[in-house]
Amino acid sequence: MPPLNVLYIHSHDTGTYIQPYGHAIPTPNLQRLAEQGVLFRNAFTTNPTCSPSRAALLTGQYPHENGMFGLAHRGFYLDDPSRHLANHLARNGYHTVLAGVQHVAHGKEAVEAIDYRERHRDHQGAIAFLRDAPKQPFFLAVGFMETHRAAPPNQEDFFRDVDPLDARYVRPPDPLPDTPETRDDLARYAASARTLDRKMGQVFDALDEAGLAENTLVICTTDHGIAFPRMKCNLEDDGTHVMLMLRGPGPFSGGKVVDALVSQLDLYPTVCALAGIDPPNGLRGTSLVPLVAGEVEELHDTLFAEVNYHCAFEPIRSARTTRWKYVRRFEPAPGPILCNTDRSPSKALWIKHGWPTMAPAREALYDLVFDPHERDNLADSPGHTAVLEDMRARLEVFMQATGDPAGGEGVPMRPRWRANRTTDVDPQDPMLPPGQR
Repeated sequence: MPPLNVLYIHSHDTGTYIQPYGHAIPTPNLQRLAEQGVLFRNAFTTNPTCSPSRAALLTGQYPHENGMFGLAHRGFYLDDPSRHLANHLARNGYHTVLAGVQHVAHGKEAVEAIDYRERHRDHQGAIAFLRDAPKQPFFLAVGFMETHRAAPPNQEDFFRDVDPLDARYVRPPDPLPDTPETRDDLARYAASARTLDRKMGQVFDALDEAGLAENTLVICTTDHGIAFPRMKCNLEDDGTHVMLMLRGPGPFSGGKVVDALVSQLDLYPTVCALAGIDPPNGLRGTSLVPLVAGEVEELHDTLFAEVNYHCAFEPIRSARTTRWKYVRRFEPAPGPILCNTDRSPSKALWIKHGWPTMAPAREALYDLVFDPHERDNLADSPGHTAVLEDMRARLEVFMQATGDPAGGEGVPMRPRWRANRTTDVDPQDPMLPPGQR
């Protein structure tokens, strides 16, 4: 039996806003992948911000455990890069390759601490690698800027190379009102998603044409929810719910759909199980193999997530079951931390209508069956006291077990880290000096 190759292909800020999850956004290559592999309907990140989410997936530990409390390009870093999946696979005989975005390390020393034996600028390098009879087994990480919003001066728009869909016929994300501004914003996102789909499809085609698909596990996912208000950088499902499709040998084929709760932390032990290598100590996830093979009905009764820093300090934790979501804030806020939401026409619309005055609750409880968009806070409801106490206890036990500083000495601020003021409105506002918040 040939060795298992791994293709980890990932996007920026896509959530589940693609065709296989029922959205009217044409992504035929991702649809084809779902129909060939396994689609996880209830997959979640541990952190709805870019570097912490990726670092958790690639170390198998929560951000407060691996040290990635914020964004790599703002000075945040892994405490122990040797835990990175690429390093672990390299130690076990894998040829490790990076093409495009990685967003876990910033700066020459930090990047080199992650043992990618080859590095390519973008997905075209990945295609060339696959076409050139690559050394096996390989771990190929292919990262895309899409569907992130663009850099200044066009940061309200998206990375894309096609015209937007006709904004007259799109539906804005559910947290937002249906207006010309939000429709146009979502149409531009959809154009970026089509660009992403086309580029990912080129990589899938190269894998097929090279005759490598049969012994390659494809992991296709994103970091967190889309870059709209109350989505990215929020612990509601709109921020933490992510696309996840796997295709490969064993049970990972046939167009299966899995409804059980799964975490991106489950990917590291899954790779180890399929590759036949010992996992490192301290992984927090569970292999997906028994779930997909039908040997068990669920892996988790509760999933946990966190926010620490995005642009500004905003420590939040959550616990989620199939029925309930509990969210706790560890710092009071007179209103939303606006700079933790990317600039956009949708954000401008909310600000115009008074969003800055709407203080978030310190504690929230949501019934995900009757309130799937988490708008009706039941934390003060007398009829939900027992549920609230149970969800509080689940979170407290988790925080103690994982040494979460938010429940003890407090989330740190280290000398190299950079953050905005919590009163800043825009992510591009001047940052504080390193080590200040």
